[in-house]
Amino acid sequence: MTTPRVLRSNQPFSRVAIGIDFSASARDALALARARFPEAERLLIHVVDARAAAVPDISGAGMVPVTSSPELINTLTRVDKHRLDDLTEVGESQETVTGDPASALVEAAEQWGADLIVVGSHQQGAIEHFFVGSVAEQVLKKARVPVLVVKVGGQS
Repeated sequence: MTTPRVLRSNQPFSRVAIGIDFSASARDALALARARFPEAERLLIHVVDARAAAVPDISGAGMVPVTSSPELINTLTRVDKHRLDDLTEVGESQETVTGDPASALVEAAEQWGADLIVVGSHQQGAIEHFFVGSVAEQVLKKARVPVLVVKVGGQS
């Protein structure tokens, strides 16, 4: 059984995790989280997608890891950490993790004790959506706390 959190003032959420992938929808999600939950503790979470270090297997067996993947992941992490530094405001925390975007985001948010996860939603083509779905959908399925999905333009 979990212990209920004491919420600050009349604000419904006190610890808000925001998924950051540097897209327009992520920037809109961050702006919305700051505007709607100004008194909440905020954690900006960026996931370095482990799939970035994989290439398609032309034999049809899926993805094959690239031999230099640790170097590539380290480089991506370092570059993305600097980008995340630029987005993070005073009083906000940040975390960069590596893995499957939805799973790693949910896990990091849960470990931090988030009571809300805010993510942006990308517009995908029908084929991409059919095969992989969206990260926002996967976060909705995996999260044990409420998830606020923000479309480009700040709509929720």
